[in-house]
This record gives sequence, structure tokens and C-alpha cells, in this order.
Amino acid sequence: MNAPRAHSSQPHPVFCTIVPPHLLDQVSRNSDDLLSRPARRTLEQDATQRTRRQITTVRHGLLAGAPVAPDIDPAERTPQRTISDADNKERLPGEEIRAEGSEPVQDASVNRAYAGLGATFELYLSVYDRYSIDGAGLPLDATVHYGEEYANAFWDGERMVFGDGDGEIFRDFTLPVDVIGHELTHGVTQYSANLEYYGQSGALNESVSDVFGALIKQHSLGQSAQEADWLIGSGLFTDRVEGAALRSMKAPGTAYDDDVLGKDPQPATMEDYVSTGADNGGVHINSGIPNHAFYQLAVDLGGNAWERAGQIWYDTLTGGSLQPDTDFAAFAAATTEAASARYGDGSDEHEAVRKCWSEVGVTTE
Repeated sequence: MNAPRAHSSQPHPVFCTIVPPHLLDQVSRNSDDLLSRPARRTLEQDATQRTRRQITTVRHGLLAGAPVAPDIDPAERTPQRTISDADNKERLPGEEIRAEGSEPVQDASVNRAYAGLGATFELYLSVYDRYSIDGAGLPLDATVHYGEEYANAFWDGERMVFGDGDGEIFRDFTLPVDVIGHELTHGVTQYSANLEYYGQSGALNESVSDVFGALIKQHSLGQSAQEADWLIGSGLFTDRVEGAALRSMKAPGTAYDDDVLGKDPQPATMEDYVSTGADNGGVHINSGIPNHAFYQLAVDLGGNAWERAGQIWYDTLTGGSLQPDTDFAAFAAATTEAASARYGDGSDEHEAVRKCWSEVGVTTE
């Protein structure tokens, strides 16, 4: 485990995308300009947004510490959603189209984003008693139709942003609810564990978003751990792609195998850990290892994954024991301690957590 140090309570917003840069880079090298042009444009936009986020953070300093949840009657803790339309321009936030409580509009992307924000808010509130992603009722803002053929979705530290996809490889990014849950969970991490977006802590940052994105999808569909597909971004690829999703928590490395995209590079165990300087030290690649550990835990415990398995992960993320540079071993140890604290030392849950990390080659002691 990492040496103890003072935990920063100041959330550091980062720019996080659902489609990893290594995948877009692969597409950008394709000889077919119909495929490569949108990928190059998306990479350029992502680089611009990433730089803008860094400049904003430096200029204004880290955001204030996570606010304390106000003493509000649970019945009054409702979401405050605003969906805007960028009209395929590279502008934020765009024109407001739908506000909290208003009726559905004709634009399906707006309605899906509105519903996805609501599904995310509902899981965190009803299951974990968390009032929005910051724990204090933060309004949930999103922008759809961002950019021209923009093939990604991102959390920029303040809002969710969705592209329409290129129509060749990617569909509209509001389609999978787990994509919405994934990106908003970066906000939960931002306001809790504040995991640095590099190396193993960055892979954990990505994995936590995959975990809760999957749980939001399962919760909204009423699926048990056994019934769920454990795919992240299922339905995002067009029919021309040989692949089921961006990632598979059940079987990392099998989500796609395509002539244009290449093969899913995610490892399932530490034996195949990828050492790379790309993608912030492989944050979208090595996240497959903690992803698979959680899948093993959820299936082993059975029932609804958002209950015992999800509770242990949530307790770990928000319990204050994680450092910004937490690695896999430290996170594994923290989940073991969280399981013991909630369910008892030697309980089925405690032993299942130890087992799931052992199965992916991460030691908890």
C-alpha cells in the first residue's frame, strides 16, 4: 500500500472521455477518409478540451472542497437537470432545450440524456443515499449534438457532453445509459476519492466509472448480476463493427475484434498488465483488471450487484481512506477493509472481496 499522507479534500476536475484515445488513434490511421477524418477531428477536439480544462484549473485553482449535504427532507431531494443543444458546433453549453420537470421534446438525444441523468441520480440517491454526484444536490447539466461527427462523450469537470458519432463506427453517444452513468461517476470520484488520472490510480478512476455505469444500467433495467451483460457501451457501435461494446467487465479483451478498430487490448489479470505511457499510462486499458475483480465479486455474491458488491465499492470510494495516487493493491486492501467494516470480518462478503482480487492477481495484504 502507499505510504499514508494527508488526503486532499479539494476535488481536481479532469477531462475524461468514454472512448479511449488509443482506439480513436487506431481509426485515425485508416486509409478510408470517411473513417479517419472524424476520428482525427475528435482527437483534436479532445486535446483542445483537455488543455482548456487544465488552464481553467490552474487559473482558478482547485475547486472548493466537496460541499456538505444540506439538511433537506429526503422527499425534496430531487434532480435539477438541464439539457442544452450545441447544434453540432464546438460550443458549450449551447442552447437550453429541456429543463427539470418539463415535458419530453421531439429531439430523442435530449430526452435520452435527460433520462440518463435521472437514472444516475436515482441510483446514487435511492441505493447509496447520495444527493447528486457531489453529495449536496449539484445540478446535472448536459449538452448534446456537440461538434461535427464528434465520436465521443466526456465529463469536463462541470458537465456531460455528447457527440452524435460519425455514423460509420459510432452511433449517438446518448444511446447507452451506462455511458451517461460512467461519465457522471467521474464527478462522484472528483468529489470523493479524487483519484489522479494517471497510471493505476487513473485506471481505478476509469474502472469505478465503469462499475457504477454498469450498476446504473442494471438498476434501471432491474437486472441481477447473473442476468446482466456487463458490457460498457453496448449499442454504441454501428453494424459494420465486429464488436459488442467498448469494454467487457465479464471478459476484458473480448469486447471487439475489428479490422478498423483492432482488438480490445484490456487485460483481465495482472499477468497481462500493460505498461505504457500512452492514454495517461493506460487508464482505459488496465482498468480491465479492477473491472474484472468487481464482476467476479458481484457474480459470486449474486442477487443485485448494486446492493452488496456496489455498496462495498461505494464505501471504499467515499470513505476517505483512498489517496489520490492509490494503486490497485491499496484499493484492493481498502475494499477488503470496507467489506469487513460493513459486513463483518470473515463474512461471506469479506471473503468474496479477498477472493475476487486474488483471481485477478492483486494482493490485498
